Amino acid sequence: MTTTDTRRLPGTLITVDGPGGVGKSTTTARVIELLTATGAIVRGTTQPSRTPLGELIRHGTDTYRGLALANLCAGDRLHQLTDEILPALADGTVVVSDRYVPSSLVLQGLDGLSFDTVWQLNNTVYRPDLAVVLNADPDVIADRLHGRGAHSRFERAAGSSTHESLGYHRAVTYLRKRGWPVVTLHTTTAHPDEIAERIVDLVRSTHARTNTIDGITEDTSACP
Repeated sequence: MTTTDTRRLPGTLITVDGPGGVGKSTTTARVIELLTATGAIVRGTTQPSRTPLGELIRHGTDTYRGLALANLCAGDRLHQLTDEILPALADGTVVVSDRYVPSSLVLQGLDGLSFDTVWQLNNTVYRPDLAVVLNADPDVIADRLHGRGAHSRFERAAGSSTHESLGYHRAVTYLRKRGWPVVTLHTTTAHPDEIAERIVDLVRSTHARTNTIDGITEDTSACP
């Protein structure tokens, strides 16, 4: 099985992306807990992966930049799909990934690459059943990011929260035009538990519509 296989697999792929400090990892962990509590078989994962290549990327953003970093991220993603994600989906597992293609579009975009260039490196990946993008007021994100500390040079850059927030808005539009089922949830005032519950509700809706969520519109009910 390859990432270019157009068949939809029995499992469900949920991806969660968003700016640093938006609450992504906390929300993702809570989604996994809630889905597991329903009796579903759930596998949580993250990108970059926890393989040696993924760790090189995770700790190497000061060394690798631009197209070099974009190729490393795409290669890590494709390997993880083949080695971990696709086999789990084939077994009917719900896979929840902390970061996916939207993060590459935004972060490599901050390195000066066009969305089209990043897309060409990633356009054979397996399309998620639900791609969630978390976003919030940039000032709120910046305060949260300051509180927890920056994890990469992208987060240390001046104005990073504003640039990332705007980048994700653009990425949502870009991916929707390519048929991706993307939903934006706003976390400015919403608690991670509330956001996680909304995501689980969307997953249930996905199954109710025979595993397709094409046409879902942006959720703005959590906006301030």
